Amino acid sequence: MIIYIHGFGSSGEATKAQIFREFCEEKQIRYIAPSLPNIPDLALKTLSELIESYEVNEKVYLIGASLGGYYAMYLSDKYDLPTVLINPAITPFETLKRALGNGINYYDNSTYEWNESHLDMLINYEIEDPQMENFFLLLQKGDELLDYEEAIEKLPEAQTVVEEGGTHGFEGIERYFDKIELFFKGR
Repeated sequence: MIIYIHGFGSSGEATKAQIFREFCEEKQIRYIAPSLPNIPDLALKTLSELIESYEVNEKVYLIGASLGGYYAMYLSDKYDLPTVLINPAITPFETLKRALGNGINYYDNSTYEWNESHLDMLINYEIEDPQMENFFLLLQKGDELLDYEEAIEKLPEAQTVVEEGGTHGFEGIERYFDKIELFFKGR
């Protein structure tokens, strides 16, 4: 079972989530991409419950993008899960200060409030000593929102791909589907 964890202000219907969904359907891999609440504690409670319910009967793998990557690092540490991180947020309690106020959900343009209490919640999920062998890190230097070097510094011994150019959304992610599948099969 692959659980895809979307980024800030996004949903399980985002473009990357859909691309992964199509790949998993083609390969007959069980996959979910839940649309998570914007409140970090609730998002992580939901993800923890999903992992606990699925891992009773099957191996669980995580894919996290941006803020979803931060959540995935925490969950990987908590449950010892193989995890792919795509342009992950490493310190969202700092980088998401710029989002304080009313945000817009990219799926339906609904609004939500992002406040200091949400930033405080995020601090509680920072991990100090990640298990490097559990991570496959995909980074593009052209990420306009996050500094890719922070991810390399946090996960220096993880399996890593760093590309020139690109965007925060990670252009051409489908080029790595086979490598992601191999990474998961090796775990």
